Amino acid sequence: MAGSQPTPATEANGPERMTGAQAVVRSLEELGTEIVFGLPGGAVLPLYDALFDAEKLRHVLVRHEQGAGHAAEGYAVASGKVGVCIATSGPGATNLVTAIADAHLDSVPLVAITGQVGSPLLGTDAFQEADIRGITMPITKHNFMVTDPDEIPYALAAAFHIASTGRPGPVLVDIPKDIQNAVIDFNWPPTIDLAGYKPNTKPHNRQIAQAAKMIAEAKRPVLYIGGGVVKAEAHKQLAEFVEATGIPVVTTLMALGAFPQSHPLYLGMPGMHGSVPAVGAFQESDLLIAVGTRFDDRVTGDTDTFAPLAKVIHADIDPAEIGKIRAVDVPIVGDAKRVLSELTDCFSESGKTKAPDIALWIERLQGLKDRFPRGYDKHADGTLAPQYVIETLSRLAGPDAYYCSGVGQHQMWSAQFVDFETPRHWINSGGAGTMGYAIPAALGVKAAHPEAEVWAIDGDGCFQMTNQEITTAALEGFPFKVALINNGNLGMVRQWQTLFYDGHYSHTKLGGETYVPDFVQLSEALGAVAIRVTTEEEVEPAIQRAREINDRPVVIEFIVGEDAQVWPMIAAGSSNSDIEYARGMRPFFDEEESAAESPAAISETIETAVAEQEGN
Repeated sequence: MAGSQPTPATEANGPERMTGAQAVVRSLEELGTEIVFGLPGGAVLPLYDALFDAEKLRHVLVRHEQGAGHAAEGYAVASGKVGVCIATSGPGATNLVTAIADAHLDSVPLVAITGQVGSPLLGTDAFQEADIRGITMPITKHNFMVTDPDEIPYALAAAFHIASTGRPGPVLVDIPKDIQNAVIDFNWPPTIDLAGYKPNTKPHNRQIAQAAKMIAEAKRPVLYIGGGVVKAEAHKQLAEFVEATGIPVVTTLMALGAFPQSHPLYLGMPGMHGSVPAVGAFQESDLLIAVGTRFDDRVTGDTDTFAPLAKVIHADIDPAEIGKIRAVDVPIVGDAKRVLSELTDCFSESGKTKAPDIALWIERLQGLKDRFPRGYDKHADGTLAPQYVIETLSRLAGPDAYYCSGVGQHQMWSAQFVDFETPRHWINSGGAGTMGYAIPAALGVKAAHPEAEVWAIDGDGCFQMTNQEITTAALEGFPFKVALINNGNLGMVRQWQTLFYDGHYSHTKLGGETYVPDFVQLSEALGAVAIRVTTEEEVEPAIQRAREINDRPVVIEFIVGEDAQVWPMIAAGSSNSDIEYARGMRPFFDEEESAAESPAAISETIETAVAEQEGN
């Protein structure tokens, strides 16, 4: 037990003597870590022995290492701090890989600490040995194997620095068991010297000036805002820039909440299941001002036809993203907060640049918002509409609640029908599209904000992957709530099979009306209060009841129709101009519309009107 470990010396007697495992715990505490998520095993037992005596560090025992990783992600996204997860060697470490890959694609600051077999056994195929450093090399910002116990404080301090600066991301620290057991002189703080790692946060003045000039001359500009704005805490600077210029805003899936959705200049989310005003604005724009975004394929569709009339200003902390997908007219490398602040200064009263005159453009976009509002059709067969469930949840829980989602139809409905007003209240798996993300992520969010209302909006497919973490929530005291959308199928796959595979529903049926598994009984067995809802009249009372229960997790199973689909939609790889507002209804080239509704025609009409206006 912990009593067998060296007793740390007092500071008055010089450096403290402790084991490498104790140095890990102490380093985490010095770095401000309050909570870690993990599961013990043989190669990490020395670290868990040290955690036994930790005074400032809370450990949350998950039921699966993947849950530890996603919980750390949810904690990081909701708090803005570095999330920490711990696993043992071999399968424990490899169970973290999905969460690490998820954090990599969504730029989440994550530090994963793994135990490793003893140094003399490395490379011998020892019990539970896996080259986790080699496995995770492509999906981490950096990773360490600690071979000298004296380097533990440095490795952890460097890991936190790398994970949280520049473009955030995951870092792995692999520590052999003998290194954890070794006794060292603990010194803090270590000097961090990372040759070649110097993220550029200050944008170049010339690029800012060029961008301001281009913005002032634009007739149809659009702000294309990505998750980097959230990570840079730049939402206030974004609002100030919009106030100074009057330019409309589109926020990606990862940036929902970066700009208030109630604002009249907000157009919605772009992409495969984006709003018609957002997609149409891209297609008709003459200038995209892209900040903290990477031109993801789910946004662009066919890149050759994406925003065909637009010049591009692209600002990002990561220079590798600029010009990677779309040619850029003005590249800006820098922190989103500084970029937006310096651009705003150009249009301030003391600045020299006049805001663009875009009244006709705003009128055009308002017309799209009026013609193609958010909405859905209630089912003629009487089944409960999932959109109604999520819309009602948003209305009752409000924008102060935190919403986590899995991946699939329920994720897209959540993005469409929850009203986001502030950043970091929307937590989901974007780049990786990881099924099973919502439940453990909600655990992490609740750990970050214990007093807040936290909802996991999940599908029956995703729920069956990580529902064991409800037990963690019940036993550890993190009573989040779950809105389980049960359509008895892998819903998004079924939608694609309906639209593109002639209704060949190959291996997508999960159970549905047979209640296998019975999610109410399962949730109760896991430690939650469980409610089943089958009619529209039951939705609001069930949500209100769940909101009143704060001592245990709550799972509401909503039985919905299996044929509900997500609209609008752009087929994968298609042009954004081919967006369908509803099945068979194409806003820009509908049979009832003429070619005058094409982006080029709209562009010409607006430019002609502007020219006439300027001539008068």
